[in-house]
Amino acid sequence: MGGSILTCEEVRRCEALAVAGGLSMADLMRRAGEACAEAVMRLFPTGRLVVLCGPGNNGGDALVAAAIVRGAGRSVEVFESAAPGGTAERAGARALWGEATRPLSDLKLSSEDIVLDGLFGAGLGRPLAGDLAALVGRVNASGARVLAIDTPSGSFGDRGDLPGPVIRADATVTFGALKPVHCLYPAAGLCGRVEVAEIGFGDHILKVAGPGASLNAPDLWAEGLVWPGVSSHKHARGRLGVVSGGLASTGAARLAAGAGLRIGAGVVTLLCPPSALSVVASHLTAVMTASFAAPGDLVALAEGMNAVVIGPAAGLGAATRANVEALGRSGRRLVLDADALTVFAGAAAELRAVLSAEAVLTPHPGEFERLFPGFLASRPNRIDAVRAAAEASGAVVLLKGADTVIAHPDGRAAVNLHASPFLATAGSGDVLAGVIGGLMAQGLEAFAAACAGAWMHGDAGRRLGPGLTAEDLSPALKDVLGALYRKGTASSA
Repeated sequence: MGGSILTCEEVRRCEALAVAGGLSMADLMRRAGEACAEAVMRLFPTGRLVVLCGPGNNGGDALVAAAIVRGAGRSVEVFESAAPGGTAERAGARALWGEATRPLSDLKLSSEDIVLDGLFGAGLGRPLAGDLAALVGRVNASGARVLAIDTPSGSFGDRGDLPGPVIRADATVTFGALKPVHCLYPAAGLCGRVEVAEIGFGDHILKVAGPGASLNAPDLWAEGLVWPGVSSHKHARGRLGVVSGGLASTGAARLAAGAGLRIGAGVVTLLCPPSALSVVASHLTAVMTASFAAPGDLVALAEGMNAVVIGPAAGLGAATRANVEALGRSGRRLVLDADALTVFAGAAAELRAVLSAEAVLTPHPGEFERLFPGFLASRPNRIDAVRAAAEASGAVVLLKGADTVIAHPDGRAAVNLHASPFLATAGSGDVLAGVIGGLMAQGLEAFAAACAGAWMHGDAGRRLGPGLTAEDLSPALKDVLGALYRKGTASSA
């Protein structure tokens, strides 16, 4: 899956534009039903098809699909909600099916069945309860494979949380664009494989999406990657600084520095307190080292650097805050991670005031909550929360997780699902900070660098799989870069 992520309201606006352009709502329902029928026959070519139809247009899509699959010779049985009402298009779909249906209360399933879930779509506004909640339980316990229409019934299209019982789907067909529910966990974990069917929205998506949210993929940033030419030299490829903590806390910064070098920065220097210089110098080879005793010394060492990473194991004292403030005011492009964020807990406005150039903040959820208290709880989903944090801080914000969300202060956002659960290991985030810093040092714009860094870091994790440690990630980035380089040179040939 890939492409734009639209809210339910934005999808409704796409529908209105499509109708204004000459399509009818019946046309849209027919196309949606056809897409669902095609997915049923391709993904689940055998087995009785059990169709669950709710009272709204989602149920209408299901009835259209049921009629098409029946016409292809499959055994189809329809269980329909007895709720009154529904649109004229829904009534037309019911007439297209033309046969008797059974009440949902009669539903009995076996593990050999295929369920087409057309109970409720993305616009559901309340948790399922009573008989409907019990029905969800029966579907989930049956072992039957499930194809959900638009979203698994019980989930909310604009949210990633689970408001109540939700059908667990093996696959989902949605229309025109992804919705937050397909990309944000835990709800995304119940959608299974998500396919986006084009039913007539076309360029209307671009008209309604504003700054836009997208699924993170190389199409967003690959053209901005800077590859060396025959006359390139190390200083032309960017200079990155990474600030280390004290004597016993250098490992995180060393991971970040190594990742920045691996991702292509031509010169990487680890900047540390004097007490740690002998430790870092003895552990590093291609990464240079230098020591500083005060914020002014740090700024002087960072002069001429294209980007600086600060935060990994930097320490939670006043010194780290002073170092961030000094670097921020110096005009350096920054990646702020871990301790560099926590020392500004509850003070996002104060952090914003010292940032004089592009910056990327890379918090995990705990750090995000400390820096932006209440943002997650008071917004419908992580995308909205991270957008608000980016606006409040004036920086690009990357909220780490299985559904990593990246947002720019101008409203652009991306969700990165291209990753591996085995990245949940100590030091993984330090490598990510170094990758982003290395890309910024090479000239990549901050939002693009954050998106590219999240995807590359995730791709390395996917390549390594079980047993990976943070030390494995930098070497694996060589293969990630190689694949992107080959693809880029092939497409430009």
